[in-house]
Amino acid sequence: MGQETMGKKEKEKKKAKKRQEKEEKKQERKTNNNKGKSLDEMMAYIDEHGNISATPPDPRKKKDIKLEDIQLGAAKQEIIDPADLIRKGVVTFFNETKGYGFINDLKSQDSVFVHVNQLSETIKEGDKVTFEVEMGPKGYNAVKVKKGS
Repeated sequence: MGQETMGKKEKEKKKAKKRQEKEEKKQERKTNNNKGKSLDEMMAYIDEHGNISATPPDPRKKKDIKLEDIQLGAAKQEIIDPADLIRKGVVTFFNETKGYGFINDLKSQDSVFVHVNQLSETIKEGDKVTFEVEMGPKGYNAVKVKKGS
């Protein structure tokens, strides 16, 4: 029973070799440890353009910002006069069978989509119309379209 086989000796040698390799790696990590850098080595700065830099910013380029000038949240919108929402345009295309067309805005020269459901009366190509603009899924849509001057 006290007799060791050849396989046991080989396994023990392999285990001992692995333990030694592990210990050597541990010692190597300890000697090449670069943790514990100084605060100056770890410091990063942001320049006036928003880029990260290793050098501190020039104090002569410092800008003073008043606390009142900092705006948090969305910008306040001015109250829009309802008369400014009404636009004028000319119908450039209208397909009665499909029920849609386009109006050329006279002020911005944009082409605005119009659907038959937004018409108060029937229109045809070349008619002058007044309308309001609303943002749709694919761009601006004309709503409350009326024939007018």
